[in-house]
Amino acid sequence: MTLYDRAKKVIPGGVNSPVRAFGSVHMDPIFFNRAKGCKIYSTEGKEYIDYIGSWGPMILGHSRQDLIKKAQGYLEEVITLGLPSDVEVEMAETFTKATKTDMVRMVNSGTEATMSAIRLARGYTGENKIIKFEGCYHGHSDGLLVKSGSGTLTYHAPTSLGVPQATIEDTLVCRYNDLEDVEAKFQEFKDQIACIIIEPIAGNMGVVIPDKEFLQGLRKLCDQNQAILIFDEVITGFRTRYGSVGEFFDVKADLYTYGKIIGGGLPVGAFAGSREIMEKLSPLGGVYQAGTLSGNPLAMKMGLDTLHELESHPEIYDKLDQFALELDQGFCKNLKEVGIPGKVTRFHGMMSLFFGEFDEIKSFDDVQAADTDLYEKYFHGMVEEGFILAPAQFEAIFLSDAHTEDVIQKTLEANRRVLEKISKS
Repeated sequence: MTLYDRAKKVIPGGVNSPVRAFGSVHMDPIFFNRAKGCKIYSTEGKEYIDYIGSWGPMILGHSRQDLIKKAQGYLEEVITLGLPSDVEVEMAETFTKATKTDMVRMVNSGTEATMSAIRLARGYTGENKIIKFEGCYHGHSDGLLVKSGSGTLTYHAPTSLGVPQATIEDTLVCRYNDLEDVEAKFQEFKDQIACIIIEPIAGNMGVVIPDKEFLQGLRKLCDQNQAILIFDEVITGFRTRYGSVGEFFDVKADLYTYGKIIGGGLPVGAFAGSREIMEKLSPLGGVYQAGTLSGNPLAMKMGLDTLHELESHPEIYDKLDQFALELDQGFCKNLKEVGIPGKVTRFHGMMSLFFGEFDEIKSFDDVQAADTDLYEKYFHGMVEEGFILAPAQFEAIFLSDAHTEDVIQKTLEANRRVLEKISKS
């Protein structure tokens, strides 16, 4: 009996998160048991170059020796308390300085962060309706599991069983990069909208980059309508720069949600904003939010080590930008020479490789033109070459400081061989 067969007997689908099932690429999941640097190792002993990085947090690479030694010491000190600790204060001071916010509340996941930020926005404004964007994922809380319908996108339905229709009636879905659509929602639901929540760089439909004018327009609309602008930076926070990507666009949100990197690889989330808004939270205000393991000292210490490393070595971001640019240019060159249609989207060190014919990729509608069958063939080919990518077309490629120029060149060579094989099949 295989490990996957055993897993399916005791875990729904054999996995603890759906994307791990490798369903989009029609193969059984690969199980792993260790990682080092930019490499991960399967339970069968095969080595892979890792471009998932635990979906983003391993920006420094896996199991870096100096960080592991520190973590071993932390384990001897404390794992969890459920009580206030000094490291929570140090993390809050470091985090708010980096993100240019006043106050932060630590939680345990990105889903918890976005759910809590929306509750806070509703409590602060006194309004109930929220705007989200098709193709942006903000975790699996009920009110955010909604998809739009055709036409005006006004009609929408739950994307999961178990979500009551009434729960999502206050969730309005707009098109990414379409400011007129958002303006229309504010006109239709005047004085009813509590907040806009958006991935400032979309990372859950593949990497889709916003127009600067679009994000600035959202800021203006929120100001005009006394609504809260929430940047969901669970993926982007500290990934392309130290702090928020909003500074690339000269846009400051009212609330931010973070995760991934700030836990140093352990489960963590956070939401942050101005003192005026954050003091609406219990125990100061009437918006309730709690968590026994929130700010757990082990995660805080490991997260702080990661943040301190990123702050003291800004050249890490330059390196990731350069490597992503090399992959971008190399992938495009290989696609063109082999004759396979495709397009790379990239924002600094975050990128995606889409297969298919595209004029541009600006929205969820655009990414729907992607050829998922071609991606499946490409994924299988890269696995055979010893590379592990996201087992789905609509995800990002994540680089780490542990990747090297040699690894980048090997990636481009493998990319070329796989594309050539696909073109001949």
